[in-house]
Amino acid sequence: MTGDRDWTAQIELDYREADLTAADRQMLDYAAKLTRTPWQMTENDVIALRELGFSDRAVLDIAQVAAYYAYVNRIADGLGISMEAYWADGKEDYE
Repeated sequence: MTGDRDWTAQIELDYREADLTAADRQMLDYAAKLTRTPWQMTENDVIALRELGFSDRAVLDIAQVAAYYAYVNRIADGLGISMEAYWADGKEDYE
C-alpha cells in the first residue's frame, strides 16, 4: 500500500520502533491496548487521541476496526478455522 517495504516491515516487526508520527503511534498504542487489555481502557485513552487531533468519529473508527478484528479472530479461533496459507506464511503482497 505504501510502496515502502522497509517501513512496512518495521511496523510488522514492532510498530513502537517504527518511524511514525506521534498521532500514528498513539493510534496504534490505543488499538494495541484495546486488543490486549481492554479492561484497562479509560477515558484518558480517548483524550490522548483527541489531543493529537483525532475527532470523535476517528476515535470511533479506530475502536471499531480494532474491536472487529478481535471479534473475527475469536470467532475463527472458536470454530477452529485455519488461516489462509498466505497469512500463515507471512507472505502477503503489499504492492
